[in-house]
Amino acid sequence: MVHKKEEQKDDCYGDEVREHILEFAENGGYEAIPEDERETWFTRFKFWGLFHQRSGQESYFMMRLTNASGILEPGQLRAIGEVAGEYATGPVENPEFGNGWIDLTTRQSVQLHWLKLEDVPEIWEQLEAEGVHSRSAGGDTMRNISGSALHGKVEEYVDSGPLLERFEEDLRGDDALANMPRKFNISVTGTKSGCAQDSLNDIGFEPARKEINGETVKGFNVRIGGGLGGRQPRAATPLDVFVLPENAFEVGRGFVQLYHDYGGRQNRSKNRTRFFADDWGMEKIRETLQEEYVDLEMHTAGEDFREEYTYNAGSTTEGKHDHVGVYDQKQDSLNYVGLSVPVGRLPAEDAVALADLADEYGSGELRLTRRQNPVIVDVHDDDLESLLADPLLASYPPEPSPFERGAMACTGTEFCSIALTETKGRMARMLRWLNANVDLPEDVGKIKMHYSGCTADCGQAMTADIGLQGMRARKDGQMVEAFDIGVGGGVGENPSFVEWIQQRVPADEAPGAIRNLLEAFAAHRSDGQTFRQWVESVGTEALIEFCEPEETDFEAPYMADAKQSWYPFAEEPSASAAEGSVAPSDD
Repeated sequence: MVHKKEEQKDDCYGDEVREHILEFAENGGYEAIPEDERETWFTRFKFWGLFHQRSGQESYFMMRLTNASGILEPGQLRAIGEVAGEYATGPVENPEFGNGWIDLTTRQSVQLHWLKLEDVPEIWEQLEAEGVHSRSAGGDTMRNISGSALHGKVEEYVDSGPLLERFEEDLRGDDALANMPRKFNISVTGTKSGCAQDSLNDIGFEPARKEINGETVKGFNVRIGGGLGGRQPRAATPLDVFVLPENAFEVGRGFVQLYHDYGGRQNRSKNRTRFFADDWGMEKIRETLQEEYVDLEMHTAGEDFREEYTYNAGSTTEGKHDHVGVYDQKQDSLNYVGLSVPVGRLPAEDAVALADLADEYGSGELRLTRRQNPVIVDVHDDDLESLLADPLLASYPPEPSPFERGAMACTGTEFCSIALTETKGRMARMLRWLNANVDLPEDVGKIKMHYSGCTADCGQAMTADIGLQGMRARKDGQMVEAFDIGVGGGVGENPSFVEWIQQRVPADEAPGAIRNLLEAFAAHRSDGQTFRQWVESVGTEALIEFCEPEETDFEAPYMADAKQSWYPFAEEPSASAAEGSVAPSDD
């Protein structure tokens, strides 16, 4: 028996949903949707990037935008910022971020909050006039495609741009493949740094080489079945397939169609590709792909470059772990400047100001990274000093503190119905507190601290040096917001996921626990040792002892089950608030 969401999608999904959104918008917005049909329509709306916000915020929507591999062409960020300033304003101000802002995501895209359904036609008109859209940005479909954020601007072993463009236009644009069993993530890495994080995707293409007919050729190896969430993370598995760049699209499309046709549609917590890959196994998937979906003869895997992967990797101090900083482009006399936006949130006026800087000092184009940061590209050597002196970069510096550089955070209870804790405001406060209260060794330039509001792990806590996942706990007889604290995650050559060393630490005691752990790291590490290397050398018992929860002078608002929050909320607990529950990955 199929899941009820499959029945909802069978009647209406994909491109046709847009006309219904426009019709509802023109006839009164939220109130035009029949009350007994709202759950069904909200499921369908997600295909067009439109998500109804949490209970208590009825009539307000989040819109997720899509821009493959994080490219924002000249004028696009300005349009997004202007829309945010005009339409993304809620009934209350966020005490940390005010009102009217954009959120940068871990899939190189943008989210807008507090939108009214009746404003969506005008929002689409303004954004689409600049080439920005929200199609296929949510729901059970192919989501925003991750890629090497600086492709075309830096040297790549294999050019990823043409494949990314074809996936975006010909695959994600195919309405016949709109209705997938679950959300489906694609990545293409062209550089040897691994910055598209193929290990975390449903299908990932990584640079490789292979000798064919006596000639060494460049192409991609294929991995499938990666993903986080539900405390069941899985690194993508090699499919034992090598493809030439001109054949990669056919193989990618073939696997998408295979999963579309054979993927489970009953149990939504078990029908992601990582479970499908486990059920079928690589041999059966490869054989079915060859026999039913791909006309060309597939080669076995070539030699990859995973030993050189440094992006978001905790096991080495070498190479680039992110795109923050000032770096040379492959074009003579041009540079890119990666800025740090610690929890990925930009006020609308700052987004417009950033677009102005990109116009003034670069080509107007920006890139978004998988670590919630923007990059200004095409900055000439002669303009670099003036750009770096601009006051905006004092707020979003290319040389941030180690804590700010490594921070990421998901949406949290502010808007998400399955989250258990507030995230972005709390993380912003913790970063300031850690900056003031923890001294790290001079050679430690980053501590990757990722915060997810629940086990869906949209903030990628499982891949951090220090991963935080929202929980609930009892303290002094009261239910309060809390963290599970894990250590030792990271992607790269050998992806690893955090080991949980403290559970349900009350939110006012967690910063103290993190400080105690980091002080132990600073005191006991060997010279040059990264945090992940230190964690692997210490052992679980010692880590638990080092990470002792402690009350400090850290101010921890929003402790009592979100009842002290500034945003509207329903009186009933969150969807996943039950003790011990496991939230699904986001819909």
